[in-house]
Amino acid sequence: MKLPTQVKLVDVGPRDGLQNEKQPVSADIKIGLVHRLQDAGLMEIEVTSFVSPKWVPQMADNAEVMHGIVRKPGVLYSVLTPNMKGFEAAIAAPREEWPDEIVVFGAASEAFSQKNINCSIAESIERFAPVVAAAREKGIHVRGAMSCTVGCPYEGEIAPAKVGYLAQLMKGIGVQRVDVADTIGVGTPRKVQAAMQATLAHFDVDAISGHFHDTYGQALVNTLAALELGVWNFQSSSAGLGGCPYAKGATGNVATEDVVYMLHGMGIETGIDLDKLIDAGVYISEALGREPNSRASKAIRTKRAG
Repeated sequence: MKLPTQVKLVDVGPRDGLQNEKQPVSADIKIGLVHRLQDAGLMEIEVTSFVSPKWVPQMADNAEVMHGIVRKPGVLYSVLTPNMKGFEAAIAAPREEWPDEIVVFGAASEAFSQKNINCSIAESIERFAPVVAAAREKGIHVRGAMSCTVGCPYEGEIAPAKVGYLAQLMKGIGVQRVDVADTIGVGTPRKVQAAMQATLAHFDVDAISGHFHDTYGQALVNTLAALELGVWNFQSSSAGLGGCPYAKGATGNVATEDVVYMLHGMGIETGIDLDKLIDAGVYISEALGREPNSRASKAIRTKRAG
């Protein structure tokens, strides 16, 4: 079994990690987090979301954040644009402030799609089609986030065929790469591999990323399971930012620090400086008034203090 020798991580902390935080986080703090992440060696960062501030007040400063970032050459900056209005807002700024990539999202579960965005999976894809077309016309890359690929809070277990169906629809509207996301963190290695294999029927391995939540402590083994299939792109969140809204008190996104520690221990290159990454996680956690939700961070900081 030949594992990838290099992995690229997408840190979703500034967007996916912070969006459900009840306490407001200033644009300056968010910009500071992005700067610390890119200084630590992250080459892909999910920065913000162009959604209605009525639904996600935490992201109301999206344009301010995009304006304030001092971009580093070679780093890819992505934003979530759920509809045409969001996409138009994302490109309302001067060209140099545009995102490099936009993200549209769909669910492999019909029930989740209805509850989350009030439409069927097929209808959600129809909504995204003009957004994808407009982005690609302007030279902006398009990623599709596929949620609930292993389990759903309403439907339970999700069959791989449903994941394949969503991947096929995304491919059909011109999405260039997809995230296979275990949104509620119920996945285990073989189930994750089945979801990945269903996606591989429609997308090349280089166009697939894994996005695992750690609700049941399975995110790292699921990452390894995806590595075994050749997947080399993963999403994680500095300091483990982002809870799981469907499992009370549960952790959400796997901590970038923990993924990096595992990969480096396996001899897999990430280009990330773990010490600087830990400091970035401490920075945002202090702003939120809590400890980083990362075991690697805690262990290394304890060793530093000793």
